[in-house]
Amino acid sequence: MPATDFPNVTVIDHPLLQHKLTFIRREDTTTDNFRRLVREIAQMMAYEITRDLPTEKVSITTPLTTFDSPVISGKKLCLVSILRAGTGMLDGMIDLLPGARVGHIGLYRDPDTLEAIEYYFKVPDDIQDRLVIVLDPMLATGHSAIAALDRLKEVGVTSIKLACLLAAPEGLRNLTAAHPDVPVTLASIDSHLNDHGYIVPGLGDAGDRIFGTK
Repeated sequence: MPATDFPNVTVIDHPLLQHKLTFIRREDTTTDNFRRLVREIAQMMAYEITRDLPTEKVSITTPLTTFDSPVISGKKLCLVSILRAGTGMLDGMIDLLPGARVGHIGLYRDPDTLEAIEYYFKVPDDIQDRLVIVLDPMLATGHSAIAALDRLKEVGVTSIKLACLLAAPEGLRNLTAAHPDVPVTLASIDSHLNDHGYIVPGLGDAGDRIFGTK
């Protein structure tokens, strides 16, 4: 399904990122390689998702002269990882955004209803003054991401973006209906969800593959 069906969604089609995505999809990719590749993909996504950050000119002195050069301005950043799989993307994002604060939202999916249940919430006290980038590798039904965005808006966050590795069309429809104001950046819109709520073709359970728990 093309990204044009979802106006607020950006799919990164860079060949290098898509190459790495192919390898994390493969079932024979080892845990250490999977973890490394997710980190590398997250680095590339950090570059894309921050493309529209505002800048301002400051005066600096080079070895040859003094001139005005751009630096990032505006709201400071906060990366919010949806536990536990979001942790796999967090390190790659921090590599490029070392000054960002970090928050965590613990959610698990009820196996019967597929609804998201919160068990942990810890974010910076000034998060409402920051641009928040939420990290959720797999947007399947969208329930976890919607719950996380609901929670962040409850505490006053007004500037939010969402970064995912993969999304199912069903999840994107649910998310954009619930939060049409939140831009989504991802690497692929896959075919569909299966009867168990997993993305097809997908890559399996991202948390299990990142941490080697299955």
